[in-house]
Amino acid sequence: MGHSSHASTESARQHASNAAAASFAALTAKLDYLGGPDIEQVRLAYRFADEGHLGQLRKNGEPYITHPIAVAAQCAEWKLDAQALMAALLHDVMEDCGTTKIELIERFGAPVAELVDGLTKLDKLHFTTREENQAESFRKMLLAMARDVRVILIKLADRSHNMRTLSDMPRSKWARISTETLEIYAPIAHRLGLNQTYRELQDLAFRHLRPWRYTVLAKAVAKARSRRRDLIQKVQSDVEASFSNHGMPIRIAGREKTLYSIYQKMDSKHLSFAQVTDIYGFRIIVPTITDCYTALGLLHQMYKPVPGKFKDHIAIAKINGYQSLHTTLVGPAGINIEFQMRTEAMHLVAESGVASHWLYKVNNPHETANDRLGTQWLQSLLDIQSETRDAAEFWDHVKVDLFPDAVYVFTPKSRIMALPRGATVVDFAYAIHSNIGDHTMAARINGEQVPLRTELKNGDVVEVITAASASPNPAWLSFVRTGRARSKIRHHLKSVAHIESESLGERLLQQALRAEGIDGFVSDAPENSVVWDKLLRFTGNKSRQELLTDIGLGKRIANIVAKRIAATLAETGERPDALVLTQHRFTESDMAALNTITIDGSENASVTFASCCRPVPGDDIVGYLGRGEGLVVHTAECGVAKKLQNKDAERFIKVEWADEPVRTFQTSIVITVHNGKGALARIAAALARAEADILHIDMGQEAAQESTDLRFLIAVRDTQHLAAVTRTLARTPDVMRVRRHSIGALPI
Repeated sequence: MGHSSHASTESARQHASNAAAASFAALTAKLDYLGGPDIEQVRLAYRFADEGHLGQLRKNGEPYITHPIAVAAQCAEWKLDAQALMAALLHDVMEDCGTTKIELIERFGAPVAELVDGLTKLDKLHFTTREENQAESFRKMLLAMARDVRVILIKLADRSHNMRTLSDMPRSKWARISTETLEIYAPIAHRLGLNQTYRELQDLAFRHLRPWRYTVLAKAVAKARSRRRDLIQKVQSDVEASFSNHGMPIRIAGREKTLYSIYQKMDSKHLSFAQVTDIYGFRIIVPTITDCYTALGLLHQMYKPVPGKFKDHIAIAKINGYQSLHTTLVGPAGINIEFQMRTEAMHLVAESGVASHWLYKVNNPHETANDRLGTQWLQSLLDIQSETRDAAEFWDHVKVDLFPDAVYVFTPKSRIMALPRGATVVDFAYAIHSNIGDHTMAARINGEQVPLRTELKNGDVVEVITAASASPNPAWLSFVRTGRARSKIRHHLKSVAHIESESLGERLLQQALRAEGIDGFVSDAPENSVVWDKLLRFTGNKSRQELLTDIGLGKRIANIVAKRIAATLAETGERPDALVLTQHRFTESDMAALNTITIDGSENASVTFASCCRPVPGDDIVGYLGRGEGLVVHTAECGVAKKLQNKDAERFIKVEWADEPVRTFQTSIVITVHNGKGALARIAAALARAEADILHIDMGQEAAQESTDLRFLIAVRDTQHLAAVTRTLARTPDVMRVRRHSIGALPI
């Protein structure tokens, strides 16, 4: 009995040995790109690993050595060097077989031992929370990777094989491993341009994370595929025939959207399967870059392109080095089909990314690892890591390069803030606290003073300078990106506008009451309360403040409210005669002065300056009480204002400039220039000499002629300053003519 049991063990061992030998033979077949001595080194590593793992089995009963061989085979697909393949075969020997780093150095040399050590460290990390665990292991992984990118490539090969055999693992582990794959490994593969691995990891994770959805989608795609097989074959043969007629050699391959990307599209855009149109596609490999564009032309003659679905990733390569032309065409039966055109070299990078660059290592042994694709990114992560020791913070920070729709910046105390791409200093200030946002006055990025509209970049250290007197500027709304900043600014402006509109309403009502011979009534003294109550019942306002705000915003006319007050006072027997008599002592010019609103630029939200004519101090001006807009100031000559006067004369009130306005004002000028090199720079320099700030430049859409009109929005103190600016510009060699720009009598 003992003998037969020994025999069965022996036969199992023989079987395992045969399986492993067969798989190593399959690996050897992939090593033809290596020299003889290198292949021998890989064989030695295999033997060592095979002995170390002897007797160990995987969950599916196969000998454990099949896993390192599969990982090495994947690395061989990427044409990694002998050291990386040896490390792939040995990557579990320290952990599972008790081999020491010293032993590995003695047998296989320090570089291989370093790679194995780096991989072993990644597997050893166990932390309390899932987020911390991910963050910490990810940080270690990136550190290893920044020192040597081969560690991450072996790790991705390891994860790929583990995902392929995940079904053998207990089901309870599927969700954790799949989620980690989707959140950490797939994005890294994508970032390093390992397109095939990226797609495979996503689909395998999807299959184990959402088995039911995966099955339903797989069936739907298979059904659609069989239904449209003839159609796809027809497109392929038509395309091949067309290129053959033009004498262009091409390699064409069909491609299908991955199930996970179909699921993501359905989930994010709330589409049904039938609504996902670009499931099918073809990849056309052509000899040269010029051929890519020729191929695009030929395809567009065959099938109608879908507008807005053309992308040129050749002229503007993706950050991970990916290059291709993409276009979506309407094929037979109205089905959208995506085509990608690329050269063989582009295809290599598209499928293998960073790994493809190992091919060039042989040709250029002097090239340092840091010059290769992707390593600048890795190096920048190493720099960031040295600045922050907290794992979760670091994970937050590096997510930005894996998920490029966010930007990560530091506060002066090294706290990391995540903001959407394109966020500005003001967004950052409001992200810290609304109180800081409301009082932001200036900012420094990396120690240098910058404008508040400056967009933040990864790794910026942002310092916000506040002042108690500072308050949000309406112009901020034109550049902030976050909903939080936008809503806080609007809220502040609204409350300020109400306060300012209330005080403007009070001034307007006082003036209107004087015209009725009543003075001093606006106050909410107790003796006036009966009249105010009657008035509010008449207007429907909740309070005196609300009524005054409505007057300031132009929702009610002060003269009508004043007449109503006079009538109510008359009912109570109060006669305004004495006051009328007092008023008669004023001369007409005094009366006019009493009824005039003075503008000095400090009014903020309650007074706006019309964008059609952009008045500046020194211009004759008129005031229009827009419905709900408060007081809008126009130049007296403005065509828009004249039209409004014909329609709404009672809404116009007298306004004049204060003797000393407190700020600059925007105005628009048109400069006709000779088109020439450096003209714009010289004009900008002339404006700077004349102390005029440039707020916006519009160069128009028309093609460049001999002369062209440039529209500048500038800030000036008054009309005299504007005249000086115009004179300075007129003396600039490129300038033919300068004039102030007004929309004038445009219909409104």
